[in-house]
Amino acid sequence: MKLRLGTRGSALALAQASLVAERLHDEVELVEITTSGDRGLGPGDKSRFTKEIEEALLREEIDLAVHSAKDVPGQLPEGLTIAGVPERADARDALCGAASIDALAEGAVVGTSSLRRRAQLAALRPDLDVRELRGNVDTRLRKLAEGKYDALVLALAGLERLGRGDEGAAIPEAELVPAAGQGCLALEARSGDQRSADVAAAITDTGALARLTAERAVVTTLEADCHTPVGAYATLTEDALRMAAFVGTPDGEHWIRDELEADPADPAQGGREIAERLLGAGARQLLAESGHFPPG
Repeated sequence: MKLRLGTRGSALALAQASLVAERLHDEVELVEITTSGDRGLGPGDKSRFTKEIEEALLREEIDLAVHSAKDVPGQLPEGLTIAGVPERADARDALCGAASIDALAEGAVVGTSSLRRRAQLAALRPDLDVRELRGNVDTRLRKLAEGKYDALVLALAGLERLGRGDEGAAIPEAELVPAAGQGCLALEARSGDQRSADVAAAITDTGALARLTAERAVVTTLEADCHTPVGAYATLTEDALRMAAFVGTPDGEHWIRDELEADPADPAQGGREIAERLLGAGARQLLAESGHFPPG
């Protein structure tokens, strides 16, 4: 019986789902699902890119869902679980239109749809004119080519998966802390569906899973969503899990960044620990200034 793999229908989502399908030994059918985010609808939170796919999963219309992990909310719907994480692509952001952030001219117009990127760009270069930019990767790059922006910031992994990696210069994570899960694909399944769990586990990279677990723990501990300028990035060696995290206001005037080493055997605890440190340093107040929740 074919394994039904649910995905959004964008060029990037289909490229990602195809990568997963190529790794699976089962016969696979890609099932394209239009989400609220694809239609420009929804409240603006991350679930607008996953909700309809998850509903299809719960109705057993598909067997596995493929998501960009950074689009998956911290809390999953009841009855669903992240069953697998394939090998991670480059998690860094990419600058299109210039060789580096330092190389941008004073007052350069930089496009992004991400509050996280906006906050960190403004903190690094207050002179930049950071403007809203929507649309798929092709649309954004076309606007750059038309001269509507001097530069764009996109996910390097997305560019590479579309065969356009040479159009962006990687931004060091020391300058822009990536979004939690950036570069990762998350395979979502129904809890208790052993076949799908086994399929997902067979192509899971344990290091990528540990890093994603740590980064998602930062997001859930901070109660963050796509309305919050939050970055979380983990690297893993045999001896240590190294965490970096960022919280700031969208205007870049106030921000907190922290780093720590944690036990690689308990990545979730490492994520919770750095998030608690951020909260202790005033992250709650910064999130309140971002309109996320009232100070308490």
